[in-house]
Amino acid sequence: MTAAQTVIDVTGVTKSFGEKTVVNGLDMQVRKGEIFGFLGPNGSGKTTFIRMLCGLLSPDAGSGTCLGYDIIREADMIKPNVGYMAQKFSLYGDLTVKENLDFLAKAYQLPNRRKLVDDAIERMDLGRFSNQLAGSLSGGWKQRLALTGCTLHSPKLLLLDEPTAGVDPSARRDFWDEVHNLADQGITALISTHYMDEAERCHRLAYIAYGDLLAKGTLEELIHDSGLHTWTLKGPDLGELTKKLRATEGIDQVVAFGNTLHISGRDNTVIEESLRNLSGAANSFEPSETSLEEVFIDLMRGMNP
Repeated sequence: MTAAQTVIDVTGVTKSFGEKTVVNGLDMQVRKGEIFGFLGPNGSGKTTFIRMLCGLLSPDAGSGTCLGYDIIREADMIKPNVGYMAQKFSLYGDLTVKENLDFLAKAYQLPNRRKLVDDAIERMDLGRFSNQLAGSLSGGWKQRLALTGCTLHSPKLLLLDEPTAGVDPSARRDFWDEVHNLADQGITALISTHYMDEAERCHRLAYIAYGDLLAKGTLEELIHDSGLHTWTLKGPDLGELTKKLRATEGIDQVVAFGNTLHISGRDNTVIEESLRNLSGAANSFEPSETSLEEVFIDLMRGMNP
């Protein structure tokens, strides 16, 4: 990966608050035009890491660059080139959609701001809400407005911190379609999320738990590297079978999915023999794809906050 292709390149980034280390020696490289998913449970340091990248916080240790600028010495150079979207809606609820965008255009000192705002409203399909108070929008439209605001100044990098939390599935899909449109234009996005279906739409992923980076790679790499094998069990008495399978050595996960069970572990033979021995004649079972959710649950086993 050449320097021109690398938008984020940091090594050993660490941040503590008091005696608690929130980000512990994190390494990360993100390419230009890449959608990089950043996953982990609450309190794992995702937001802190994102804030260090855009210059809102200074790391205690580590080094690296963001958009070619040193994250410690040149933080002020990074900020104008980044679009940052916080977890909570941060625009003004008592201003209209258009007034919010006009305010941001003034803050960014953008030329031809009226045309710029009108073009942004049209591009993001916000026209029908142009004169509506932002606070009265639904969750999905608030997020669309927030995305419009953080891209108004044509940033090279988007840092989106759980941008679709509390948004309905249809609005989440629309939001991600727009993020992919921006990536096609060469804009890079680092996005934290809790949703596995969203994570699967990222080009690459990293999983952080309580400050430590546990895994990173493409979806296929994470599933392969987990070493997990998964089987699907159908039929009656699934509640009783769940208890027996969870008590079986070599089986790591037993999860109900509707009228089936997903059984995961690292020894394919052990899983198959256990299913054959424990299930009844009316049950059926077969190998299935390991999901990203199963991989991340496996990563969390044994981790303590």
